Amino acid sequence: MTDAPLLRDNLCKIVRSALLRSVAKRVGVAVSGGGDSMALLDLMLAHGAENGVEISAVTVDHGLRQEAKEEIDLVAGFCESRGIRHDVLNWHWDGKGNLQAAARDARYELIADWSFRQNLDLVALGHTKDDVAETFLMRLARSSGVDGLAKMEQLFERNGASWVRPLLDTGRAELRSYLKRQGIKWADDPSNEDEGFERVRARRVLTTLEPLDIDAETILAVAQNMFSAKSALKMYTFCEATKHAETLSGDVILPAAMGSNQSSIPPEILMRLRRTALQFVSGSKFPPRGEALTDMRTAMTEGGTYTLHGCVITEIKGENQHQDRWRISREYNAVKDLSCASDQLWDGRWQLDGRHAPDLEIRALGDAVKDTEWRESGLPRETLRSSPAIWRGNDLVAAPIAGYGDEWQAKLAGHRDDFASWLLRR
Repeated sequence: MTDAPLLRDNLCKIVRSALLRSVAKRVGVAVSGGGDSMALLDLMLAHGAENGVEISAVTVDHGLRQEAKEEIDLVAGFCESRGIRHDVLNWHWDGKGNLQAAARDARYELIADWSFRQNLDLVALGHTKDDVAETFLMRLARSSGVDGLAKMEQLFERNGASWVRPLLDTGRAELRSYLKRQGIKWADDPSNEDEGFERVRARRVLTTLEPLDIDAETILAVAQNMFSAKSALKMYTFCEATKHAETLSGDVILPAAMGSNQSSIPPEILMRLRRTALQFVSGSKFPPRGEALTDMRTAMTEGGTYTLHGCVITEIKGENQHQDRWRISREYNAVKDLSCASDQLWDGRWQLDGRHAPDLEIRALGDAVKDTEWRESGLPRETLRSSPAIWRGNDLVAAPIAGYGDEWQAKLAGHRDDFASWLLRR
């Protein structure tokens, strides 16, 4: 059995290695009070002391369990004993959608906002190789492909914040052994025994697979292989996007088919181009499912238009079938009710620059397109209908994409000025 000093040294090396690519000097740690996050917090404090990194902690109270207060008190007491800042963020479920998915999204959003307020460079999460294995099994049950089965990323961006998962190659049992030897208490969430949750069922299944020598370590290796394949496919897709995809005023134009024998795009890559183009145009966090893409492809063989994922897909005829293209534009119905102040991000993509004022807002141009010289823009009417416009009440002030209002400009935020470049960054 590994002795306590050696175990601590090994885990500190793992954390240090995960942070090698980061120059972060102010790091937040998401701590629930469970074993994984409590171990992470203690290890991050050791890393911070050795490397001059300021550490602070945050806990999200979902307001769903009575035990949560005791867990928060546990984290707060630990942080007070170490002399570090600890904040609690509150969330209330509106009862809509899947609870676990809604809670997960809320955690990322709340913690990202907290990190901005605290001027943090990075937020650390306590996911372990057991989480990788459980997620793999859950996605396997949904017939996921390479991307779904790939190991979760160690460093990533979400909600505008930077995140790191230092313990992806470490198991829960090892972390709990570490906590016991350090004399650090943690809380066990009773919902971790509730088989009403998919992750708990996956955890139980993982135990039954051990006689086949399929354990968290084995699945971690497969997930890592899938991650390598995903990275290669991403690069291939990027290369094809630079050759075949065009970005125009937020729309993406792609080949309709695989092309000629001399310059064909493999079906998998063409599917990836379509899937990510829909995500790019819609501004969605997630791409559409594979079955929906198959239905779209089938429907588009007859030409015309198709709506999917908040987008409109329109066929552009070429001189022959190999030159036919698809134009993917934002669907007007998906944005017609969206509004925000003129200096805010609209539809998750558009930033408008001009003379901002409290009585101005951004809404879709809609049928007011008829009041502009839209044909001179060279863009389809439907593209312009869903484009951002500046309004003062019911009065149209500017529609930059349609060329109406010289004092205002519209630009795509988040590296979305070019679809191929965005592909590489995501």
